Amino acid sequence: MGFFGLMVLLFWVKNIFAYAVDFHLGIESIIQYFILFINPIATTMFLLAIALYVKKPKRAYITMIVIYALMTLLVFSNVIYYREFTDFITINTMLGAGKVSSGLGESALRLFRPYDFIYWIDIIAVIGLLLTKKIKLEDKPVRPRVAFAVTSLAILMFSINLSLAESNRPELLKRTFSRDHIVKYLGLPVFTVYDGVQTYKANLNRAQASENDLVSIEEYVHSHYAKPNDAMFGAAKGRNVIYVHLESLQQFVIDYKLKDENGVEHEVTPFLNSLYHSQDTYSFANSFHQVKSGKTSDAETLLEDSFFGLNQGPLFTQLGDKNTFQAAPAILEQKAGYTSAVFHGNAGTFWNRNETYKHLGYNYFFDSSYYDVNENNSFQYGLHDKPFFQQSVKYLEHMQQPFYTKFIAVSNHYPYSEFKGDEFGFPIAQTKDTTINGYFATANYLDKSVEEFFNYLKASGLYENSMIVLYGDHYGISDSRNVELAQLLGKDPEEWNDFDNAQMQRVPLMFHIPGNQKGSVQQTYAGQVDVLPTLLHLLGVPTDNFLQLGQDLFSKDNEQIVAFRNGNFVTPKYTVLSENIYDNQTGEQLLDPTPEVQQEVDQMREKVREQLSTSDALTNGDLLRYYTNSGLKEVDPKTYNYKNQLERLITIEKEKGDKSTSLFSQHGNKSTTDLYQTKTYKEYHPEANQESSDKTEAEHTDTTQK
Repeated sequence: MGFFGLMVLLFWVKNIFAYAVDFHLGIESIIQYFILFINPIATTMFLLAIALYVKKPKRAYITMIVIYALMTLLVFSNVIYYREFTDFITINTMLGAGKVSSGLGESALRLFRPYDFIYWIDIIAVIGLLLTKKIKLEDKPVRPRVAFAVTSLAILMFSINLSLAESNRPELLKRTFSRDHIVKYLGLPVFTVYDGVQTYKANLNRAQASENDLVSIEEYVHSHYAKPNDAMFGAAKGRNVIYVHLESLQQFVIDYKLKDENGVEHEVTPFLNSLYHSQDTYSFANSFHQVKSGKTSDAETLLEDSFFGLNQGPLFTQLGDKNTFQAAPAILEQKAGYTSAVFHGNAGTFWNRNETYKHLGYNYFFDSSYYDVNENNSFQYGLHDKPFFQQSVKYLEHMQQPFYTKFIAVSNHYPYSEFKGDEFGFPIAQTKDTTINGYFATANYLDKSVEEFFNYLKASGLYENSMIVLYGDHYGISDSRNVELAQLLGKDPEEWNDFDNAQMQRVPLMFHIPGNQKGSVQQTYAGQVDVLPTLLHLLGVPTDNFLQLGQDLFSKDNEQIVAFRNGNFVTPKYTVLSENIYDNQTGEQLLDPTPEVQQEVDQMREKVREQLSTSDALTNGDLLRYYTNSGLKEVDPKTYNYKNQLERLITIEKEKGDKSTSLFSQHGNKSTTDLYQTKTYKEYHPEANQESSDKTEAEHTDTTQK
């Protein structure tokens, strides 16, 4: 037992060393430090306790050392892998060892560090001490009840660890944001087991699926297909595509004016409002998000693939690095010669993006490692929007055109913390909920960030040759907080109900085509699953051979049935929540619907069920691996590498010479980064400086008087 205690202590030290030196897990609070501090203990005790059940003492010692060595190998392998890929080794990676070695290539030796001996020196020392009998072997086995007590204690400690983790990060194992999160909260062994279970489930679904399962999928897609509107097909043909991800922005913010404590109204998103009503923009007033627990990553799944996320857990983390996709980046590269990239000022491992994007066919992914991120310009979800957009253009200007790009902003993310310093100034709402109060200020910051980015696009010359698509990914204010929000929307909190919650799921969706001059605010009911076929048709790319579950929003065949992931749905006439039917015009529940209405709703309910079940069959069975009628070549994720991307872009420019279509080349090989202009809130609003000064002076006077 003394030897057992020593091994537990040594492995705990080894884990803490790896956490502190080699892994960058983004610790954000004291409780997270505490959880990280204790999370190696339970699993170490549990695994090493296996040796305590071995009856022959000598074999028990050998068993414990072997287990200890394997645990060390797991830690060290992840350390080496993390240095290259900023990620942890999955079961699929282990099974494809050749893929790992090819990924590391000749740089493998450079991944080792002089201090790496620390991970192995204890094993050598312990074996040496045993051989020289400095550590004496016990000649009696551990009693079974003692071994069982140790195992039970380990399970109890793990339960405490898991409870603390769940309290700090609810639904940790259901909504797997990132592999970093599981390691941070529960440790490497638990992550490996968890990934093994997820891999088994995915492989089981894949194994049970066959090419025959495609028949019903194809029948549904062909019957559901909405042919393009001739007047809109190709309206943006050949243009760059720039997606602007409006984090947590809901439709109610558009055109909303917040009253400050003096009753003065402040437009929350003035620039987005101008885009929304521009004649160059096709805006959708009734666009709804369709995400579930995958939140942001579910929105990406819907927009990139035109099918839904999973009913349980995020598709990106569970299947993103396993499944075959025929997504927008691959379609546009193979059908129209587009180069693709994602820009995101957070860790690439968040939502498993660094692997999923390879399977989607993204040529480039610029994550936080490509940005200057520090404590003054970022928060827990990454780089703030103004520096994010500004720092992104040094990469964007080197991309070959036409390009398909996505910019994922993050500042308007829960908990909507109040800005300080020079960004302080936009009014804070006056409700009992601090989350709601700060939401409008962060939304205003997002609005100004997008405006500055647009100004750059115009100054650099990209604007006129691009289509900018702006979308809200999901709700910002949850249903449980909407009652507090009601008063700001001019509604009675006591009368707020499920119908109102459903209407709040609207999110902005705008297709901005400079120079088009035919845009308007559309009343079509839209879901995120409909965006991809709409986008491709605007670019002049036919979609009739793709397995996409959405419908072109400009098509006359569009059915305008927007399914939520839980089976509820909305249409222009009705909102259907479980068995309850609401009239959209009055907001009243139809307590006794006529047979005609009931039949109409039942028919739509069946269409929703069919769409969702088709999506599940497509993703859980990985059926796109069998589908060849699209004419697309299968994406090979092994050919994608998100290291040294700027150097690669510059190399391509040089190789193409006069044929290079990058913005940098078009400007005579001169950078356009100086064209990007950014200011703080107080620079835009000098009056805020005086208000802040007056407030500080008043607080100082009040404190002095007290």
